[in-house]
Amino acid sequence: MQVNLYNKTITNAKPFLKWVGGKRQLIPEIERILPSNIKKTKKISYYFEPFIGGGALFFHLSNTYNIEHTVISDVNKELILTYNVIKKDHETLIEYLKKLSEDYIPLCQEKRKEYFLNIRSQFNKDLENFNFKTFDNETIKRASYIIFMNKTCFNGLYRVNSKGEFNVPHGRYKNPLICDEENLKEVSKVLNNVDIRNASYLDSEELINENSLVYLDPPYRPISKTSSFTSYSSGDFNDEDQKELAQYYKRISDKGAYAILSNSDPHNVDENDNFFDDLYKDYTIERINANRSINSNADKRGPINELLIRNY
Repeated sequence: MQVNLYNKTITNAKPFLKWVGGKRQLIPEIERILPSNIKKTKKISYYFEPFIGGGALFFHLSNTYNIEHTVISDVNKELILTYNVIKKDHETLIEYLKKLSEDYIPLCQEKRKEYFLNIRSQFNKDLENFNFKTFDNETIKRASYIIFMNKTCFNGLYRVNSKGEFNVPHGRYKNPLICDEENLKEVSKVLNNVDIRNASYLDSEELINENSLVYLDPPYRPISKTSSFTSYSSGDFNDEDQKELAQYYKRISDKGAYAILSNSDPHNVDENDNFFDDLYKDYTIERINANRSINSNADKRGPINELLIRNY
């Protein structure tokens, strides 16, 4: 297993991107259901998060627990590129972000939109020939564009079309924090000895053993026909994918790993929709109160249930 020792420097890192479906609000509930031996010893031997996204739980655990080995991964190339840039050269990234902030913040709203659209256009134009396997100044500049667009686009969405092009419109923020220098430094400390991979969750299976804690936060199953806003990557995650994930969950459970999974609760819309209750009938399923963070109708941004599923 080629993973690295956890950097035991005390940190206060938090997610550096806004992320739809981020788990910050669920952290107290996930903390509550962590295995008792982990909570008692404050130690985790192996931690895996194969759908890393914004990484709210990952950062919380990294700040709170002594984790010996960590592997984070995601199929989103742009997301993993940004994690790697912060790990390898956060200083240069900060310089790029400061320049973007200095150029953008003084502008009027109309000029800000024009500036944003120019950055988005360049970002999408570069996609066709961009080499994700290299690491140079172009890599760092691309990461700065990702963070810039995330901080200035509508509702902090990360959404791409079928070609992988970022297509979220400009947002309206008075003074967005484009360069959070102190947090980027803290994040870099956390990532220093973390194994970061651009990979499917399936690729982590061979690394997981009985001493592992695995948190799975896949793209949520839409709770209604209109609630899905397309995709975080150029591929979708449909019901067949959810079923395949359930089989993976069973296999790592059979290995003896601790596994926690979160997803939407179909009962929010249809009490007879037992899709996840049936898929995970052999495990513990809890319904947890959560709030919608994204909805075009403000009246619908209210309490709903989400599922927390654990195999212990």
